[in-house]
Amino acid sequence: MVDYSHKILNCKEYRDRKEVGIANVILENSLKLKLVIIQLGDDPSSNSYIGNKLKACERCKIEAELIKLDINTTQEELLKIINRLNESENVTGILVQFPLPAHIDAKVINDSIVYTKDVDGFSIINKGKLYSNEDCLVPCTAQGVIDILKYNDIEISGKKVVIINRSDLVGKPLMHLFLQNNATVTVCHSYTKNLQEISSTADILVVGIGNPNFITKDYIKQDAIVLDIGISFLDNKICGDVDFFDCIEKCSRITTVPGGVGLLTVTNLLTNVVKAFSMKN
Repeated sequence: MVDYSHKILNCKEYRDRKEVGIANVILENSLKLKLVIIQLGDDPSSNSYIGNKLKACERCKIEAELIKLDINTTQEELLKIINRLNESENVTGILVQFPLPAHIDAKVINDSIVYTKDVDGFSIINKGKLYSNEDCLVPCTAQGVIDILKYNDIEISGKKVVIINRSDLVGKPLMHLFLQNNATVTVCHSYTKNLQEISSTADILVVGIGNPNFITKDYIKQDAIVLDIGISFLDNKICGDVDFFDCIEKCSRITTVPGGVGLLTVTNLLTNVVKAFSMKN
């Protein structure tokens, strides 16, 4: 059997090193940081994500508070809570866990968080700053993609990048981060024609569509770098959008699901909490 382990981008190793760095900064500077997470309802996936965030905060000595609200909480009630947290001197960062129930306007909620506490980087001010190449709090998953490439000394400048995701949370901010690093970027989505033809030209392919094992070797270029940011369940097991075993021989580097870019999403949340403190002070 051929050993392809050298092709796997080790996100856990990078996550662990980065968390140590964050913890050291907090300890050496005696920082008192507090992250508040707001959750509406009791979605099992959200519970899992929040659990990971709380554990990471504990590892890095960041105080974390979970405000768990009834799923029928009104938008007005939620906005009052956010406004109180915006004004609190003791709160460094605010995060509203997605998905939100249908009666809540996600854009209104994102933009209600003061941008210096918007550790998800979803507010219109942080978006505008990112798109204008200004210093800001960057969406965590998008930053994680760039981080793992740079950590592995993978050249971005001049490369052709294809992102199969156009969401405000990942695809759009990631497009701008790649452009800032001098890549040539194509963004694809559910209306894109000839998707296979386009994706198979990418030096770097990033996929986040929530369709398990959708991307096969026919969608990738020989020796492409493939980053899978999708999470789905297939036969009660977590998997990504990329058929890992079908693609690993053809690609040069690849991430796994689980254990891939998702690990860096949580770590970059902690990075943003530290940065939010520095922005305020």
